[in-house]
Amino acid sequence: MEGESARHWRHPALPEVDLLRARYSRKTFARHTHDSYVLGAIAEGVEVFTLRGTQHRAGPGGLALINPGDPHSAHEGGPEGWRYHVLYAAPGLVARIAAETTSLRGTPGFAAAAVDDPQSAALIAHVVGAAEAGQALAADSLMRSTVARLLRLHGGPLPARAVRTAGARTAERARAVLEERMARPPTLKALADELGTSTFALLRAYRERYGMPPHAWLTDARVRRAMALLEAGTPPAETAAAVGFTDQSHLNRHFGRIVGVPPGAYQRERLGAPGTPSLRAGRAAGPERVRTEQRAARCR
Repeated sequence: MEGESARHWRHPALPEVDLLRARYSRKTFARHTHDSYVLGAIAEGVEVFTLRGTQHRAGPGGLALINPGDPHSAHEGGPEGWRYHVLYAAPGLVARIAAETTSLRGTPGFAAAAVDDPQSAALIAHVVGAAEAGQALAADSLMRSTVARLLRLHGGPLPARAVRTAGARTAERARAVLEERMARPPTLKALADELGTSTFALLRAYRERYGMPPHAWLTDARVRRAMALLEAGTPPAETAAAVGFTDQSHLNRHFGRIVGVPPGAYQRERLGAPGTPSLRAGRAAGPERVRTEQRAARCR
């Protein structure tokens, strides 16, 4: 695999799903979270990702299945890097598909973070390919069939959230302060003093509640808010200032380490002509459209 490329976009026919097609040779994703389910399919190479304190490896035909809100990081598993396709599916969408196609009760989720399932990996790639080629019906049909299959084979109810402790309540109050003052957050000591606790007690409580220390959580939250501002048309330089990054280069660095593409490219995909296939995808649209629609029919 030579060079790197990535496209992160949303097709208008899939309003509750973000799509990523990427090839990375030297890439490190910082510890971060998603509001959506992450359904990643490795096509080439190896991705290494750490989730809930455990390191996982996913190679060709392997899946990375990450539940909303689970902090994780990732990097290449060898000198060749990795190539993959990812669906970021909204919780409401996954819940509706689970209710219609499975007997799962409660909030659906995935217990195993890394599984070997070449057929499901190929289906995820077909969803991304159909969306990129502008095949709305095929992309929507394949996406729903693929999510249903993943839930049947690898899904289960997410465990109930633990009872709130005094430490968890302190962490939640700290999060509210950081969200409110994102552009000018207090120091750790000032935050601890404001909440009537010690710095080490606050660090411990925050890690236990959110899986990362306050400064790492704040960077992740800033990037997620930046995504919303960019989608709304705010220029990257203004976005950087609004969320508390020192300048646009600071935003670029952290955005790339969490989202996987630069903020300018992310914004162009959101504000440009949505669903328009690339030149490369357009050339293959004829026979590929037939093959994709046949796959969708078989998966229904």
